[in-house]
Formats: sequence, C-alpha cells, structure tokens
Amino acid sequence: MSIYESIGGEEALTAVVDAFYERVLADEMLNPFFVGINVHKLKGRQVEFFGQALGGPMAYQGRSMRDVHLGLGIEQRHFDRVADHLVESLAEAGVPKETIGEIAAIVVPLADDVVAGRSSAKAAAAE
Repeated sequence: MSIYESIGGEEALTAVVDAFYERVLADEMLNPFFVGINVHKLKGRQVEFFGQALGGPMAYQGRSMRDVHLGLGIEQRHFDRVADHLVESLAEAGVPKETIGEIAAIVVPLADDVVAGRSSAKAAAAE
C-alpha cells in the first residue's frame, strides 16, 4: 500500500494541505511569501504534488520546485519552519509517526531546490 493510500487518499491529503496552509499563512515569518498568491490554486498544486510524491494517482502539473521558488529569498530557516508545519499538520490528522518520517524523507531533499542559492551552490561545487 502506498503512503497516499495509508493516510486516507485524496480526501485526507486535501484536509492535511488545508490545515498546513492555515498554519503557514498564520506564521508571521512565512506569510510574506504568500502575499498576492492564489492560495486556492496553490493548495490544488500542493495536493497534486504530494499525491504524486506519495504514490497516489495524481500527476503534478506545476513548474519544478526550483523554478517555483527561484528568487524568493527562501532561507533554510524558512524551509525548516514549513517542514515543521507539515509535520504538525500530519500529526494532527492522525498520521502515524513512522509514516510522517517517510513523508519527511521525501520532503527534506527538496531544500536543495527551494532554499535560495542551494541548487546553484551545489551545481558550482560539482563543476
């Protein structure tokens, strides 16, 4: 069974994404990144992204994580705060700690594409 199925499929994932964005948008450190953003559309993309990443039937149709976050000035502390909100939202939804760990293992490597300068720094180091 996929992680997507084990957490309850699209309905449960949508509820987690809704709770996650309630937390993120209420966070004074993070909410400036969302000024002028269509949050409804963003939530839909997030459900697609996690649905695909967790083994569900969705196909993420948005831009790459790097392209979406490029130029936003996101620092590691912002990424970590978002990850904390995700973990809290999953736990609040009753997702078992082991499954949250599996989801975190999928999310944490995204920092390379989300945090400003991380991808370019890694690419420069590889040259």
